[in-house]
Amino acid sequence: MAENNEKSRPPYDDEISLVDLASTFLRRRRIFYAVFLLTLLSGIVYALLMPQKYEFVSLVKLAERDVGNTIEKPALVIATLENRWLPDYRAAYNDQHEEPMPMEVQFENPENTSFIRIVSESPQAEVVFVNEIHSSLIAQLEKSQALAVSNLSQSLKAQIESLSSSIEMLKGTQDAGAAIAAAVEKRLSLESTLKSIQAMETLALGRQALEPAGPARSLIILLSGMLGLIAGVFFAFFAEFASLVRAQMNDI
Repeated sequence: MAENNEKSRPPYDDEISLVDLASTFLRRRRIFYAVFLLTLLSGIVYALLMPQKYEFVSLVKLAERDVGNTIEKPALVIATLENRWLPDYRAAYNDQHEEPMPMEVQFENPENTSFIRIVSESPQAEVVFVNEIHSSLIAQLEKSQALAVSNLSQSLKAQIESLSSSIEMLKGTQDAGAAIAAAVEKRLSLESTLKSIQAMETLALGRQALEPAGPARSLIILLSGMLGLIAGVFFAFFAEFASLVRAQMNDI
């Protein structure tokens, strides 16, 4: 009896076959087309109207006491740029224009180098403004580096003069050969360091990248098309679901 009852039961009403899905999609295809085209056109309009931004890079070489050995550590220089000079420039810009500075500025130190990269992303039309910002920051950095070079040079010269005086005094004493040799060697080392000092150099100012920064327009259009496909299918089946619910409610 139980087996006969199970065989006589009708199939579940909520089972959906691939044929049902296909027929539902075809019935609601206009909704799919509308959503797909609307999403795709929105992506195309956004991609065409979105201003293309380029990366602008200024490059400076920090002052060195000898090859590869900077007078001030790059990390300290970047900290000063980020926490002092850039905020000062932002505040001055805000006071002058009564609006925030329209772009960000980043600072980088390539590993194991004495270079500082100043990087901004901006539309090509604002290259003059980018150069103005970078020039102002580089001017502040140049003053600081020149002061560091001056202080180091004065310190080395003072040490050299002190050693020269000590050598002259030791020449008149007995058994001072080792001390004189050590002092002369130290003075030669300091003189070599003094000659090796190199001032800061600006190697590039606002150099524009060849390719735009950020996603390409073709990628934005492609992604909007994929999003349109997904959204179109979703809204097509959602419209069918809403129609069935509405019909069920009318029968109650």
